Amino acid sequence: MRVIISILTVLIFAFAKAQTTIKLDTIYANDTKNVALFFPEPIRQGITGSDNFVFTYNREKEQYFGLLQAKPGKESNLLVVNRNGSIFSYIVRYKKQLSKLNYFIPISSSIGNEKPIVTDSILAESSEERIDNRIYYYQKFCAYLLNRKQRIGRIKKRNEGIVLSVENIVFDKEELYFVIQIENNSTLDYYLNFLNLSIETRQKGKRKSLQRLYQEPIYKHKSPSKIVEGQMVRFVYVLPKFSLSNDRRAILELNEMDGERNIEMKLSHRYINNPN
Repeated sequence: MRVIISILTVLIFAFAKAQTTIKLDTIYANDTKNVALFFPEPIRQGITGSDNFVFTYNREKEQYFGLLQAKPGKESNLLVVNRNGSIFSYIVRYKKQLSKLNYFIPISSSIGNEKPIVTDSILAESSEERIDNRIYYYQKFCAYLLNRKQRIGRIKKRNEGIVLSVENIVFDKEELYFVIQIENNSTLDYYLNFLNLSIETRQKGKRKSLQRLYQEPIYKHKSPSKIVEGQMVRFVYVLPKFSLSNDRRAILELNEMDGERNIEMKLSHRYINNPN
């Protein structure tokens, strides 16, 4: 019995020592804004160590994100357990002015799992899995952008009751996110043939000409095929990051299938080079 107790004591001490070597990241929050934390798996449980921090998440239907708010007071900690048992731990502090409102938590930030994982059973992440993770990130970030009310400027053009708007252009990691809106104020449904974004370059010389280079989106979020009369749709195009010189501009072309309600919108280099 004494031998068992001694072994348990050693194990507990070793575990505690291992835990103290993990340096926890700090997340700042305040009482006027929501700080969103997006996790790689749905949240099963989230606990803060002090009452002046509140972490809210959907307890009935597991979701991938939770919201953190804080009142002035001493720092505390946040412990989150995902559906698959992954454990995430952070130091949380109150800060009046926040420079970051969204945290996309990678699985690599997990400090452990409820169930021990045998190291030999861990396989290298395949290229397919990396692609899936990237698509998942695009989905979550695009959904977040559609929920925001942020605008980059008044970029709008109309044609026979069809209104094309670029609400926002956001730079994140290595991509540009174009938040686009199409409003159908006409009495006929609008069937989308294509919506393309190209870079237009003005050729120099005696014979001035324009050359357009189509930009293929990496990902399209909620891209429509039809806009019903009297309705409006909002969606996001994700493209590799690019910038424009003074003699270049982006062109957004909206083309109607079997119709003539087409729109061509010019986006100045100022919008592209200074995204949100």
